[in-house]
Amino acid sequence: MQSTQDIKDSPLADAWAELQAHAAAGEPLAPNAYRLAFADPEFLLRREARGIRFQLEMLKPDLDQTAAGVEHTVVVFGSARFPSLESAQASLAQAEASKDPQALKLAAQGLQGAHYYEEARAFARHVSEACKTMTASERLYICTGGGPGIMEAANRGAHDVGALSVALNIALPHEQSANPYVTPHLSFKFHYFALRKMHFMMRAKALVAFPGGFGTLDELFEILTLVQTRKAKPVPVLLFGSDYWTRLVNFQVLVDEGTISAEDLSLFHYVNDAAQAWAVIRDFYSLPA
Repeated sequence: MQSTQDIKDSPLADAWAELQAHAAAGEPLAPNAYRLAFADPEFLLRREARGIRFQLEMLKPDLDQTAAGVEHTVVVFGSARFPSLESAQASLAQAEASKDPQALKLAAQGLQGAHYYEEARAFARHVSEACKTMTASERLYICTGGGPGIMEAANRGAHDVGALSVALNIALPHEQSANPYVTPHLSFKFHYFALRKMHFMMRAKALVAFPGGFGTLDELFEILTLVQTRKAKPVPVLLFGSDYWTRLVNFQVLVDEGTISAEDLSLFHYVNDAAQAWAVIRDFYSLPA
């Protein structure tokens, strides 16, 4: 039995045609009590319909990933501000030519961040290449937030070896679009952070946090909390770049102050290169080398 049907062959076609006609003409839809509820944007955007919108954001990416055979992912987090090596080198050359101290400082930071961009790209290549030989039901796919920086690097690494990769993007006040390396039919956009986070965890078999800012920290600590409280199954949680993470967060203080247990420190691992990160995941699941 088919689970979907062509909208043109459906009784829903008239409602769809009305929406398309207004969009094509650039005309707003006037509130209409007689319009079918699911074809009434004004109704769907009401505060009272928020629960319906939650359900839709839950359902759409889930169905599309299932249809594509994506059941297991390796989620990669990290700064959206880290450039690729070629971009960082170009910025440094321009800064050196201008002799502007501020430009030189920013270019030096960019070059440092480019190291993590290239490691994220290499890591995603490792995962995607290794998983090509797995059965479809066991294969791991790279999943990111879909933006630039580390997210772009990970999607790019999968793209390098011809593998599918997923993006769970978020609508923000400033313009944000998916990076060009995401598999187009697996590029999703969310309004609600909560639903986006849920989708990250639904298929995650490992999570790799590269250096990042508030967003990376938010996602990392939510994951650690879910695993610590047994709301999520234990999965490898990797902090990529031990120098960065140990300077940023002194987890031992939490143990010393009694706010977490000593065994909670085993919920994550520090790693420093792409091969080591993949080895931790491979060993956790007893995957072939």
